[in-house]
Order: sequence, then structure tokens, then C-alpha cells
Amino acid sequence: MTCRPPCDNVLLCAMKHLQQNSGNVHELSAKERVTYSRLDPSLLPQHIAIIMDGNGRWANRRHLPRFVGHRSGVQTVRGVVETAARIGLSYLTLYAFSAENWKRRPRTEVDFLMQLLRQYLKQEVPRLNRNNVRLTYIGRIHELPQAVQERLKWAEEATAGNTGMVLTLALNYGARAEIVDAFRSIITAAKNNGGIDHLDINEDIVSRHLYGAMPDPDLVIRTSGELRVSNFLLWQIAYAEIYVTGKLWPDFEGVDLLEAIADYQRRDRRYGGLSASSNRHRERASRNGAEHDHSFSSALAAQK
Repeated sequence: MTCRPPCDNVLLCAMKHLQQNSGNVHELSAKERVTYSRLDPSLLPQHIAIIMDGNGRWANRRHLPRFVGHRSGVQTVRGVVETAARIGLSYLTLYAFSAENWKRRPRTEVDFLMQLLRQYLKQEVPRLNRNNVRLTYIGRIHELPQAVQERLKWAEEATAGNTGMVLTLALNYGARAEIVDAFRSIITAAKNNGGIDHLDINEDIVSRHLYGAMPDPDLVIRTSGELRVSNFLLWQIAYAEIYVTGKLWPDFEGVDLLEAIADYQRRDRRYGGLSASSNRHRERASRNGAEHDHSFSSALAAQK
């Protein structure tokens, strides 16, 4: 379990981080700049979470071994991370390895993924530093192989001084396990602070004991066309917008990330309330009703 670093107010920390992360839009490709020109930079989502899906199917459709799909998926991660950093995104979370992968994938594939992760970290840290990206993780990291844990720690420390985008890799991660771990942490903290008799559990307390220290995602992107969230950030995505693309992860590019953001900016986020247009309609109806009542009262007065 990854614990949250000290932060009295996650929103204030996020706002401070946003101010520090200005991006490098001039480094976008020509194709990306065309799509970016349609965006409102002031309305970028603060946090995007991506369910990276389709590596195996991408390889199968080309009659290639699955490991080739995973290697191609790593190349996609590199491009998407750079695009996100360049436009000034504050938080990007990638679902890299689920807790279920241990049980449902062949041992040889799991071993290959662990080796690929170590290689990725070693190769990408210089690139992350150039893009001012800070790397962190969520999940039951302590259950990963020791060599992987050591490489993770090295990469996190090597990027700790960066002040730009926070890239979070979800490794050996499952949202149900995260919630279970959160309640275990709450109970342990209560026992160490006077006992559980006076424990008052609310949403804020649960949120503070979840993995990581980041605001809830505004936008969840799912590749491969699957219409499910796959046990990913179940608590945090309660009000997130969801964008599904039929593209398999190795085919996903930076421009696709920008297209997802463009779609996000066309939506009306209501958080359980009425839309802005509905509120304006109600206000007009209320004003019209008041004017009608005033006119009717005036007519009655004139007849007296």
C-alpha cells in the first residue's frame, strides 16, 4: 500500500501543482497542435486516468506473440505521457498491472511484464526528468518481486524533484483491495489513537486513507472498446466522465488523448445537479412566471 504524503488539503495542493505545471505546447507534433488548437487550455481536466487495454488483441490480429503487443504498448505509454506533460496536464494515472493479472495470466507472461516494467523504468527516467514528470505508484507494491520494488523505488526517487505532471502507475492494483486496505488503515489509526469506540467514518476519512495523494479523476479513458471499468479507481471515479475508444492501446496516440479531452470539454458536468442550461431555463421560467403574476395583478387592480 502506498501512503499519502502529508497534505492538509488535497485541492490546495493540486492547485499549487497546477500553477507550477505550465507545459510545453510548442513541442507537440503538427497533428497534435491541430487538435490542441480546438481545446480551451483553461478547461483541461486536472486528472486523467487511462485503462490501457488491447495489447494482446493487437498482437493476435497481426499473428504476433503477445509479448510484442506489450512492447508496443510501452511505446504508446511513452508518447501519451509526453503529450500529457506538454499540454500541462497535472495528473495522469495509468492502469498498468491489475491484481487480477497475477491469477489470470500465464506465469511466463507475468514474468515478462515484470521484466518489461523494470526496463521501462530504467529507460524512461531520463525522459521523465526532461519532461519534468514526477513518478509515483498505487497498489499493493509490497507484493511485487523484490527486484521490481527496488527499481520502482529508484525511479520514484530519481524523479521526486520534478514539479510538473504527476504520473501514477497502478501496479498490482485493484479498487476493491484499495478500499479494503483503506478501512484496515482507518481501524489501525483509530486503535493507535484512543480506540475504535469513537470512530466516525465518513467519505473524507475514507478518501484520505486511499492509495496516493491526488484529486479524483475528471476523465477516464478506456481503450479497446470495452464498456467496463475493470475494478479501477471505483471510489475515485464516482463523478468522472468516461470516454471509450475502439482503438487498441498500441494504436492509441497523443492526438487520441487530445481528442478525448476535446470530447470531455463538450460535456456538461452536473455532479448530480442540473445542467447550466437547465438552470438558465428554470431562471427564465421563474422570471416569466413572476412577470405574468405581476401583469395579472395589475389587470385586476385596474378593473377595481
